Amino acid sequence: MGVCSLGVMFNKKDVNSLMAQKYYACIDLKSFYASVECVDRGLDPLTAKLVVADKERTEKTICLAVSPALKALGVKNRCRLFEIPKSLSFEIAKPRMKRYMKVSSEIYAVYLQYVSEQDIHVYSIDECFIDITPYLSLYSMEPLPFARMIKSKVTEKTKIPATAGVGTNLFLAKVALDVTAKHIEDGVGFLDEEAFKQTIWFHRPITDIWSIGYGIARRLRKYGVSDLAGVAAMKEETLYKEFGVNAEYLIDHAWGQEPCTIEEIKTYVPKGHSAAYGQVLACDYTFDEARIILREMVDSAVLDLVSKRLVAEGISLMVGYAQPEARWSAAEIFESGHGKRVVGKARFAGANGSRKLNRRTNSFVLLIKAFYSLFEEIVDPSLFVKRINLSFNGLLPEKYATVTLFDDVESLEQERSRQKAIIAVREKFGKNAMLKGTSLKEKATARERNEQVGGHHA
Repeated sequence: MGVCSLGVMFNKKDVNSLMAQKYYACIDLKSFYASVECVDRGLDPLTAKLVVADKERTEKTICLAVSPALKALGVKNRCRLFEIPKSLSFEIAKPRMKRYMKVSSEIYAVYLQYVSEQDIHVYSIDECFIDITPYLSLYSMEPLPFARMIKSKVTEKTKIPATAGVGTNLFLAKVALDVTAKHIEDGVGFLDEEAFKQTIWFHRPITDIWSIGYGIARRLRKYGVSDLAGVAAMKEETLYKEFGVNAEYLIDHAWGQEPCTIEEIKTYVPKGHSAAYGQVLACDYTFDEARIILREMVDSAVLDLVSKRLVAEGISLMVGYAQPEARWSAAEIFESGHGKRVVGKARFAGANGSRKLNRRTNSFVLLIKAFYSLFEEIVDPSLFVKRINLSFNGLLPEKYATVTLFDDVESLEQERSRQKAIIAVREKFGKNAMLKGTSLKEKATARERNEQVGGHHA
């Protein structure tokens, strides 16, 4: 008999017999952005007090990362800068997204020294899943020691601290990381289905569990359910009635099961493709000012389509209005165990709509006309706008582009030549090397966003 890091007894197996059972590791880079900033400053990521935030955006800006030392003092991750107690002394690091991407790629290279790319699923810039099953015999190691080895190699080569979860499926590996590893001294948790029932079934708040957000938690509470043991005890008919097909995930996860594998993720082919673009505005915009932002966004997105040789057959638009938080009633506040959250509706009221095009195209002239029409149809001109999201739907390769009898084909070809010229100039000299006059207006944002990555300082 042996004991895993949770103190759960299990039968010791030889390495060859481990091959009959799948094992996954989920590795997370601890407070990644903050850790990178600490390492670059020669500070210890685990003891330094630092947040990553752009204070130039006002004190209401969101902290993209909070170092472990500040978290230990009660500072919440993703808090706003002004919410950090004034009594605390800490450093503020301006976001450097390109730097974080570079370090993330360096860490990915560390993984590739020990496992194959086909066995890695990158979940985010600071987190990944690895199917470690085939490597246990190769390295003559059991699952937990192997995960510890990978974790230590990352820290050894980059000084970035990491935590890990090991499980017999992807879900258990993720929960072992998010919940179990926090209570293990070496930061590596383990869960199989039996350990899951012993340690996670009655864990609260339920929102700690991967894929269960505040909205789902609130709907479960209607039935007096606040943990996964309660979900497992519910009738499946009730769950399907409440959640539809998504009940299948809840039922599987309540029993610690997840049939999906990394191999299936790698080979998945979606039935349709779309491209989405969004922007949260720095201040409240009028109807006409928001229209300028929409034009800039469509212009940039269309160039993206052209460079990828794609055409769209439909569009969608979502506009969020600026609405004081005080308007939310107490009935719309949900207490999860980690504080209060507004649930049930979008935090900002808004308008949305979709439109099927009568052609497949990536012409800015045609697409901006469609977006303007949709914008004027759904947006209330008396309200201020705070966010804009748009998407192109039904994406197909450019060879499937269509025209109508009323299209000016020569004009469309001239537009295509201009688009290709703009793309060539921007690729060589940067996105701001060639701009439309609209982007020089006071409330325009394209110039600033062209120097950002993911909406943050590059």
